[in-house]
Amino acid sequence: MSPPEASGPARDHRQMTQNQTLADQMDDIGRRARAAAAELAFAPAAAKAQALTAAADAIAAQSDAIVAANALDLDYGRTKGLSPAMMDRLMLDPSRIRSIADGLRAVAAQDDPVGRVLAAWDRPNGLHIRRVATPLGVIGVIYESRPNVTADAGALCLKAGNAVILRGGSESFHSSEAIHACLVAGLRAAGLPQDAIQLVPTRDREAVTAMLRMTEWIDVIVPRGGKGLVGLVQREARVPVFAHLEGIVHIYVDAAADPAVARRVVLNAKTRRTGICGAAECLLIHRDVAASLGADLVRDLLAAGVEVRADAALQSVPGTVPAKPDDWGREFLDMIIAARVVDDVDAAIAHIRQYGSNHTDCILTEDAHAVTRFFERLDSAILMHNSSTQFADGGEFGMGAEIGIATGKLHARGPVGAEQLTSFKYLVTSQGAIRS
Repeated sequence: MSPPEASGPARDHRQMTQNQTLADQMDDIGRRARAAAAELAFAPAAAKAQALTAAADAIAAQSDAIVAANALDLDYGRTKGLSPAMMDRLMLDPSRIRSIADGLRAVAAQDDPVGRVLAAWDRPNGLHIRRVATPLGVIGVIYESRPNVTADAGALCLKAGNAVILRGGSESFHSSEAIHACLVAGLRAAGLPQDAIQLVPTRDREAVTAMLRMTEWIDVIVPRGGKGLVGLVQREARVPVFAHLEGIVHIYVDAAADPAVARRVVLNAKTRRTGICGAAECLLIHRDVAASLGADLVRDLLAAGVEVRADAALQSVPGTVPAKPDDWGREFLDMIIAARVVDDVDAAIAHIRQYGSNHTDCILTEDAHAVTRFFERLDSAILMHNSSTQFADGGEFGMGAEIGIATGKLHARGPVGAEQLTSFKYLVTSQGAIRS
């Protein structure tokens, strides 16, 4: 059974683009997104929830068709020589498709973020002022490999009353199309504009360049991918950007770490899924426990098939590989981890400040003072204590899904869910107040 075919404007658009230049095509997509955003700004919460629930039902019903589309992408990925980690990001199976549908339903069930009164106050001049949450408008999402982002980004943008233009990676082209068709089916079922969620229907990289310059139509760009993609977007975008940088995730094992907790957390943080941005990439071990707990941790990782690139102090553990200078501050996204010994929590902090990406970092310890010091002196978007860094995910934070982990400091930071995809406006009322 094939995925539900986009009808109406979406189908006509595919036919129309055959006779358009790419610039005209992207301008048309932007124009229609802006028109859809104007309607979504006041769309009822129930209609948005209905669209997401119907989309989830469509995805569940089309699981086999989505897997078939994904098989084409996996073949393409093999031809391109994608790494095992990238292939894992790309792969969809029935379990992952169920998770996508569950994520849509979770977002649908959340409170609507639009119209929330963020603050209210009265002024001596007679004004009553409310600050109220509003949609951002049109969001452009540029992402690589992971086809589930099509659903996550589409759902969160819609929930927050935004239209979205999705430009997926060339590797996930067919999977993203199949998922997008289900999202459009949900919009149609709820009577919402089908242009609210648009997928750029080309692998042409010039489409990315065009999106970065669409200041008339796009309010913010969200890049989700590797350092190369994010760097390109930050350098060339004329549209504001929510940066999602690489996840150079550190775990510091303090002298006061509980050995059982440390061994469980480190192994999970590295090996559960190596291709996600919350996977641990560097292990820092307090010198006082390097020969005991530290050696056990290294042996655990080696036994699990992880290549441990160790500094001189840890190379006594058989099976390690000497670390090179460029192994520090590197996102492996693979069964590889860098490991080194540090003198104390301050040395760990200094290392993370030098080599980290302000994404997610963790301390394993039973020393409350060390936790406080670690939390106060590091400025990563997510800081964790005695917890696997694999939890660095909007779904695990109760957001249903995420559009990315923002590592910048303006507007949104950390997991970006529906609430973070809103702005605000001021509503001012009085009983005829005038200014003297």
